[in-house]
Amino acid sequence: MLESKFQSELILDCEELFPGCIILKNDSNYIQGFPDLLILYKNKWAALECKKSAYDRHRPNQDYYIDILDKMSYASFIYPENKKEVLDELQQTLRPRRTTRILRG
Repeated sequence: MLESKFQSELILDCEELFPGCIILKNDSNYIQGFPDLLILYKNKWAALECKKSAYDRHRPNQDYYIDILDKMSYASFIYPENKKEVLDELQQTLRPRRTTRILRG
């Protein structure tokens, strides 16, 4: 599968999982190695670098940006072989946190 086809399908999946989200496709010529997609959902965000397969090579700076952005919120490489796992992690990250309820006795 071509990376562009995988990315298009991934965007549709994310829009279904996160209704009302905003997905930005980043310009690879602006900051070399910055992830392909930025997903904004409610008050959270995540960045994804799309690859056509697990064996696709990483370009210069991609590992750096995935690492630093993952420490800030969530970032990952995503490809067909790990798509389900990454989308599960994304749901955990972007899910609104419930407030703690304190029971009074």
